Amino acid sequence: MTTEKKRIPSSCASCELEIFQRICFSDKGKGRKGCPTLTLKDVLKDANKEYEAQDVNEFAHNASLQEAECYANRDQQPYIMQPCKTRIVETCEFAIKMGYKRLGLAFCLGLSKEAKIVEEILTGYGFEVASVCCKAGNSSKDIIGISDDEKIFKGTDEAMCNPIFQAKALNHEQVDFNILLGLCVGHDTLFLKFTDIPTTVLAVKDRVTGHNPLAAIYNSESYYKKIRHPDIS
Repeated sequence: MTTEKKRIPSSCASCELEIFQRICFSDKGKGRKGCPTLTLKDVLKDANKEYEAQDVNEFAHNASLQEAECYANRDQQPYIMQPCKTRIVETCEFAIKMGYKRLGLAFCLGLSKEAKIVEEILTGYGFEVASVCCKAGNSSKDIIGISDDEKIFKGTDEAMCNPIFQAKALNHEQVDFNILLGLCVGHDTLFLKFTDIPTTVLAVKDRVTGHNPLAAIYNSESYYKKIRHPDIS
């Protein structure tokens, strides 16, 4: 009787090696069990082949240029990383590099104020902006089988978030590049599934931390320790 050897899944997140000692960072580095750099060589070869396509190569090239330009004084030796550009500036500069003219902004209605500011910044960089909020279309939650007890505002014909409409509307607008601002978990996934347009994320929804989800991660050993113990009421 033979037993099939269980494959160890890729596990970069649990790697305990110092970054400069990792095989993914240095040719002289090492890997651990579950290191995809060592165990998924055929997948890596297939992935790298995708960069041969001109449009993919151009996109990746400009993304890498933008990454480097987000650090100042790179000519200094030894170099200490000095970040100098915010996400919104980086997004605008990348869009310029790609030659984009029309940008799509898909945002949560709860971030309407932020969306207005983002739109003003984008237009200030010379872009034309088409924006669609999550409640656009006023489609009832009834069409996805939400009962009254499951609504936020019970006893109302509550409009659902409609990321599929947001995606299709911006497809229709023929924008060059989409920016997501504050869509809910799952709604962002549906948007990405139905969009035909390259898309980036400016910010994600986190109602508790002011849309800064890493705050809970940074404090998971102190004020947000409860998230490590979901079984304790």
